[in-house]
Amino acid sequence: MTISPTDIHRQPARLQRWLPLLGWLPQQTLRSLRADAIAGLTGAVLVVPQGVAYALLAGLPPEYGLYTAIVPAILAALFGSSRYMISGPTAALSIALFATLRPFAEAGSSEFIALALTLTFLAGVFQLLLGLARLGVLVDLVSHSVVTGFTAGAALIIAASQLPYALGLSALESSGFLALWPRLLERLGDIRPDAVLIAGFTLTACLAFRRWLPRWPGMLLALLAASLLAAWLDPQRVDILRIVEVPAGLPPLSTPVLSFESLRLLTPGAIALGLLGLVEAAAIARAFAARTGERLNSNQEFIGQGLSNIGGAFFSSYVSSGSFTRSGLNASAGACSPLAAVLSALFLVPIMLLAAPLLHHVPMPAMAGLLLLVAARLIDWRSIREALTTSRSEMAVLLVTFFSTLLLALEFAIYFGVLASLALYLRRTTRPPVVESMLCQAPTTIQQAVEEPSCDVVRIDGSLFFGACESVARRLERCDRPNLVILAAGINFIDLSGIHLLQRQARLCHARGGKLYLAWTKPDVMARLQRAGLVDNDNDNDPNHNKPRAIIT
Repeated sequence: MTISPTDIHRQPARLQRWLPLLGWLPQQTLRSLRADAIAGLTGAVLVVPQGVAYALLAGLPPEYGLYTAIVPAILAALFGSSRYMISGPTAALSIALFATLRPFAEAGSSEFIALALTLTFLAGVFQLLLGLARLGVLVDLVSHSVVTGFTAGAALIIAASQLPYALGLSALESSGFLALWPRLLERLGDIRPDAVLIAGFTLTACLAFRRWLPRWPGMLLALLAASLLAAWLDPQRVDILRIVEVPAGLPPLSTPVLSFESLRLLTPGAIALGLLGLVEAAAIARAFAARTGERLNSNQEFIGQGLSNIGGAFFSSYVSSGSFTRSGLNASAGACSPLAAVLSALFLVPIMLLAAPLLHHVPMPAMAGLLLLVAARLIDWRSIREALTTSRSEMAVLLVTFFSTLLLALEFAIYFGVLASLALYLRRTTRPPVVESMLCQAPTTIQQAVEEPSCDVVRIDGSLFFGACESVARRLERCDRPNLVILAAGINFIDLSGIHLLQRQARLCHARGGKLYLAWTKPDVMARLQRAGLVDNDNDNDPNHNKPRAIIT
């Protein structure tokens, strides 16, 4: 069998499709490896308090949040397409998991854990099937303004969630962004100046390292210095909140329960959580792709998320997705490739085994100051200014998504943003401009072909489909002369409703003693009209359709 050079060239591309790491791993240098290692170590420290908190939100033991930050994060980085996104436990998925399983088992019980692992496996299978079916095009419905608004809203939510820790308060129970502020105002008298000092010191130190020593691991050094400051201010460890203690140990092996009864109970919830995870991951990946200019493969991202949840279900991990906070920290810390996410998960292993007692010295106000900086960097001020100043429709989409993020669940904010984008798109396409022109201003070919003096000339800048026909028909009603010439260069598509519209307009012109002419008609549109038997064949020697053709009534 003969192998052509084309087949040889295609083999690496096909292999890279299934193993994306072949695209970025050979590009590693000592400099990029160092940057990825620093970013990975910073992210490994950050995920400890987050993972514990999210596991408790999900109704699981705290260590399961850390387990979810190891194997799923590695698989998503190796098989996904985003260079900066880090997967793992998230607040939205944790809450959704708890709400899905609460009717079936008691939170924290062995039955609850088994159902969570099974739900994770089923959600991963659903995500993988969507990726293999190449349905990643669905992500294109999430416009840049939606991503910008969602990112800004999520950044405010992250910042608001960290304010209590930065002020030295315990975690405030609230049902949303707005509900947090009254509770925070009630506790203003309990603010601890030492906690505010530590948070401000961490924030200032991070900014100073970024300004004057950008190549140093500023975030890690700032956390270390903040820990020493907390030890000096509170040597008895009673006033300043520290990271909770985490039990040491590797993720144990697990097996999802794939019985008929569990499949019947969990499949609807698995589809919902799978979609939610894809929406979160797609929004985060799109946000960083828009900022860095990288090209995102949505199908590959779906495959990466699916494999991460399938593999995680066998290593005591619950359903995971991209994390805004950790992804933002990863990019801010100087990550260059997905290797940073892999190293972050690997660094977490010795932290869980050896350094768990040491993490208990890191003060929560310092972590809050770090996260406040990360949240501020997530907001794309340039894109916000562009949307607010250049386009009312883009501004409306951005504001709808932004306020939906603050007032509703994160996944619903994406849905509302997409719906707003589609509504504005449909509004534009169903109202194509119909511009009136003068015959004397029309091209010479039209003036020569249309000899009747009583003639209207209009230009339609949009496709004639069922949604646009009513708007175009109302505009054509203003043309009361016997003859009408339509400059059709802007008509890219015409459906049956558009054909019927031209037929009605041709009959109206005929009743007035004139005709309806089409000029500059595109070949595809003209071919459809010819198949419908609506045009004469006098100008078949004009392949470019520059001369007007009369519509047969």
